[in-house]
Amino acid sequence: MSRIPIPALVGLFFTGLYFFIAIFAPWIAPYSMTEIVGDVWEQSSPEHWLGTDSIGRDLLSRMIYGGRTTIWIATAATILSFGTGAILGFTAAVMGGWVDQVLSRFVDLIMSIPTLIFALVVLSVMPVTILMLILVMGFLDSTRVYRLSRAVAVDINVMDYVEAAKLRGEGNRWIIFHEILPNALSPLVAEMGLRFIFMVLFVSTLSFLGLGVQPPEADWGGIVKENKDGIIYGIPAALVPAIAIATLAISVNLVADWILNRTTSLKGGRG
Repeated sequence: MSRIPIPALVGLFFTGLYFFIAIFAPWIAPYSMTEIVGDVWEQSSPEHWLGTDSIGRDLLSRMIYGGRTTIWIATAATILSFGTGAILGFTAAVMGGWVDQVLSRFVDLIMSIPTLIFALVVLSVMPVTILMLILVMGFLDSTRVYRLSRAVAVDINVMDYVEAAKLRGEGNRWIIFHEILPNALSPLVAEMGLRFIFMVLFVSTLSFLGLGVQPPEADWGGIVKENKDGIIYGIPAALVPAIAIATLAISVNLVADWILNRTTSLKGGRG
């Protein structure tokens, strides 16, 4: 077994750390998410490692709970987008004809509308809940996954081993899940890392604009919004979640690159 390269180890460590903190947030956070424990924008101290926020809540606790919310929403939306987009993309490539045309033109229609504007319009008329955020984000992002999945599946669908499966009488479901999916994992895994980070940025942007996670719940974009005025006075509270998003993005991409290299080197053509 080859050794894991150092960049991948760094990525695995920080990605695992973020997910560990997200899972065990209630046991790790020193204070509750909404408890006011000090004055406004206190400096770092032994009691408050990152200081306090714009109304005196412990910033570290808000960051831990906010990370939990951000990562949970991004993970669920990514799974939804890949589950929907990949299956529809593979189906369009395998079945072709009018099925391919209808799905592709519908995706073209959705993609012609800027994603952020589409989300803002929907969320402005719908109740803004975590479930609604996941559904909207997952649906909008599934169009990008559909495009990638279809493009990859079209190339795989003409391979000899797929033609052999068709000659054996295998159905479309077998071809999609046993022939195309295993051979399409490399680009999909790499894209999944990018889409996950896009989801983190997307939900943070929506929260910053006021149509994402609603107070008193915390997420990283909301924490930036709550503390943005402090930047004027040299208070770094709004920069902390930005740093968290950046380190998470880099870490996930390092892991995705490593997995892509491994699956590319291990994947052999099926004959």
